[in-house]
Amino acid sequence: MHAFLMEVPKCMHVNSLRMGITSKEPSSDPIISPIFLHDETFRKEYPFIAGIDEAGRGPLAGPVVAAAVILPSGLVIRGLRDSKQTAEKDRKRLFWEIVSTADSVGVGIVDADIIDRINILQSTKLAMKIAVNDLGIQPDLLLIDAVRLPDVHLHQQSFVRGESVSAAIAAASIIAKVVRDEIMRDYHNRYPEYNFKRHKGYGTREHIESIRAHGPCPIHRKSFCKVKDVHLPFR
Repeated sequence: MHAFLMEVPKCMHVNSLRMGITSKEPSSDPIISPIFLHDETFRKEYPFIAGIDEAGRGPLAGPVVAAAVILPSGLVIRGLRDSKQTAEKDRKRLFWEIVSTADSVGVGIVDADIIDRINILQSTKLAMKIAVNDLGIQPDLLLIDAVRLPDVHLHQQSFVRGESVSAAIAAASIIAKVVRDEIMRDYHNRYPEYNFKRHKGYGTREHIESIRAHGPCPIHRKSFCKVKDVHLPFR
């Protein structure tokens, strides 16, 4: 087990969640998110539920990353919520906790050259499909943030802002975000002039100015307007 996890209270059971208490200290426990109860409503018919989410649809550079996560029945991870609403230090803690407690975690990565070739929506769906295929357990049901996967022949449901509805989707959002951020930190070492470690490829003023100054690098999405409209030769 990762050393960082030794200090983290791992979980409580969903039966305690229904009562609003833990078995030991009911008065000291915070209110726990109903996203865990949401997933439990599917368990009788679908024992293995995979939540699926992505990170990196909007940036001007780098890959889109998707994750698929199957959480055990009854597990509640304290503090789990949408990665966009979670501080970086908390995302890292949650990442290791999810990895250490999940029944299975799968990741799919689609790079900028494929995004330019087939568009960002199709690349997102491809990354999600790869993530599902990367799971060590075949899920009975897919809970997906915002999209459907017609090429994946499994039961599936799609939710707008799914990471705020489903614990499994929220877990997938954490995994996808942390993996993608690490990839962008690595790209920063290769292309330091763009400062990818700060903005992770998103279209900040600093990033757009660096594209104007240096032109796009190999990981820029050259089909995106804010990249292709720069009047400098592509490298």
